[in-house]
Amino acid sequence: MRLDTVRQQLLEEAEITNVQDKALVQSRREQICDAALELFLEKGFASTTIRDICARSGVNQASIYDYIANKNDILRRLLNQVWFRQDVKTLPEILDDTSIPLEEVFVGYFRETWSKKRNGALLAYRSVPHLLSEDRHAMRIRELALIKDIADQLRRRSGRELDDAELEVLANVLLFLSVYAPMRDWLSRDIPEETVIRTVAVGAAAMVRELIAETGPR
Repeated sequence: MRLDTVRQQLLEEAEITNVQDKALVQSRREQICDAALELFLEKGFASTTIRDICARSGVNQASIYDYIANKNDILRRLLNQVWFRQDVKTLPEILDDTSIPLEEVFVGYFRETWSKKRNGALLAYRSVPHLLSEDRHAMRIRELALIKDIADQLRRRSGRELDDAELEVLANVLLFLSVYAPMRDWLSRDIPEETVIRTVAVGAAAMVRELIAETGPR
């Protein structure tokens, strides 16, 4: 599969055509997915039942399968919405503008991902053990494509050939910071969020500069 296809690939959602009213289908699916997200984050995917989702969403259990196929279908739809969301720029997209200092690249990136993708990160982290094998594979190859894109942008910033393994390790660390740092915010509640963001951004920029030291745009 081509990398440019992988980068945009979403998890496959079930095609259900029982109800012809598209507006109604959209509305009901939003109700179902909103309720399921709350429950998956509160109770976990395995402990949440379809009955729980119906009770929380207000959608009748007799009709819920007119809108979703099963619990895994709900999970796929949620991951597509809150993890692979299209309104948050990826790190390679931001790194592409070499006129932006590295610290500001990471400040903007962490601010956006920590605020807008927090629930997506929590959901992805907690639900991976319960994903179907094909969904886990799809998420993995998309993440690998993202790591490659970050590595390519770091190489471009350095202006020289760099070790692929080192670049990929660094790219993975940067993604780790963007995903999992917010999960430890309970330890820094008394510290202003902007202070946390800028401190982590400075550290991320320092790691990049250490690897591409004294070559190319800074």
